[in-house]
Amino acid sequence: MTETLQSFDPASGALVWEGPVADAAACDRAIATARAALPGWRVLAVEDRIGIVRRYAQVLAERRVALATLISRETGKLLWESDAEIGSMIAKVEVSIAAHAERTGERANDMPFGRAVLRHRGHGVMAVLGPYNFPGHLPNGHIVPALIAGNVVVFKPSEIAPATGAAMDEAWAAAGLPDGVLSVVQGGRTTGEALVAGDIDGLLFTGSAGAGAALRRALVDRPHVVMALELGGNNPLIAWDSPDEAASIIVNSAFITTGQRCSCARRLIVPTGRTGDAIVEAVEAMAARLPIAAWDEPGDAFMGPLVSDAAAAAAHQAVGKLIAQGARIVRPFTGVDGRSAAFVTPALLDVTGVDVPDTEIFAPALTIIRVPDFDAAICAANATAFGLSAGLISSDEALWTRVVEESRAGVVNRNRPTTGAAGNMPFGGLGASGNHRPSAYYAADYCAYPIASFEAGEVHAVPVTGLA
Repeated sequence: MTETLQSFDPASGALVWEGPVADAAACDRAIATARAALPGWRVLAVEDRIGIVRRYAQVLAERRVALATLISRETGKLLWESDAEIGSMIAKVEVSIAAHAERTGERANDMPFGRAVLRHRGHGVMAVLGPYNFPGHLPNGHIVPALIAGNVVVFKPSEIAPATGAAMDEAWAAAGLPDGVLSVVQGGRTTGEALVAGDIDGLLFTGSAGAGAALRRALVDRPHVVMALELGGNNPLIAWDSPDEAASIIVNSAFITTGQRCSCARRLIVPTGRTGDAIVEAVEAMAARLPIAAWDEPGDAFMGPLVSDAAAAAAHQAVGKLIAQGARIVRPFTGVDGRSAAFVTPALLDVTGVDVPDTEIFAPALTIIRVPDFDAAICAANATAFGLSAGLISSDEALWTRVVEESRAGVVNRNRPTTGAAGNMPFGGLGASGNHRPSAYYAADYCAYPIASFEAGEVHAVPVTGLA
């Protein structure tokens, strides 16, 4: 009997999508289909591949309203956020074309014997495992550059957002992508494990640090499989002055997308004393006023629900553990009256002097750490195994210089939210946040390998030293 996968609107509980789960045999078939399609796609001129990718962007633009609505239904994200996600997916195409040409194109230099040529080739069959928080944009950021480079893709969307993955597959088909170049397999962890265990040449994953660690272990004896991991973070934000102005930056860092961005600030580091008190008070006051609503309700809201009741339950449990360990509640983490269990309020917890675990709570829960001086602030910021994003709020240029030099993170922002990123810049982290293969503009790097060639057009003898 075939197992069925379902997704639900976290705001209403309504069924959004259902379909069969791909088992190991289905994953193997998808990989075999992809490998059969690889030669034809790989030899296609890059200009022709780019033409199909550009038509895909046109299809996304034509279906923008329907796709944004689908993402909101499936994840609970507010409609303005889902619309922005589709915009990012469209923009990814031209950014990826530029990155491919700049970072993995072809170039030649004249040499006395002929020429030296640098070329790049796609790896082959790439498995893409997508997350639920940006179910379109984040896997799209792997798929588009992979296809431009001449790879073929087997894509497993998040089991929480299968409808979005299916809609992406339909958009690619409408763009004229040849059969087998992109296949979608639906399912949860078991499907993902089967896909990773298959005959793949690369694994591109965005998700939790725990899942990333499991994937590292799964591929430890398969060094020929290129792996790019974009994982979570226990991200620090140092706020050192300007309390009123800082509050909006902090709120947008910690609570945007209901705290479900891997680059959200999780730890707010402030100076002990009057300035730190003022910063916390301003953030608490602003957090209390943030409007919370379902995606299809009128008006402007800042936050929607978490992606599911289960996600909310896990967040409540994690926050409860912090409180049990001694965290002081500045603003409680609670449900919202009259709403589904997935709706939560933004929380502030003072953990100064408390030994709390170095973990990511994927929800709008911000911890506060008070420190006596900036040396201690830097030390606190770096006291993590993660290294995705970090930030400083201060007008002091000397402090910013220290943060840039001493922070251990792949995204380090000043007087901007920690979630600030751009498609024409790299995005990724160190330590438990990744494996030193940043995505966004640098995705071209892990989608192709370099070939260095020294070429002479005619056969000529070359000197052999010491030959009698």
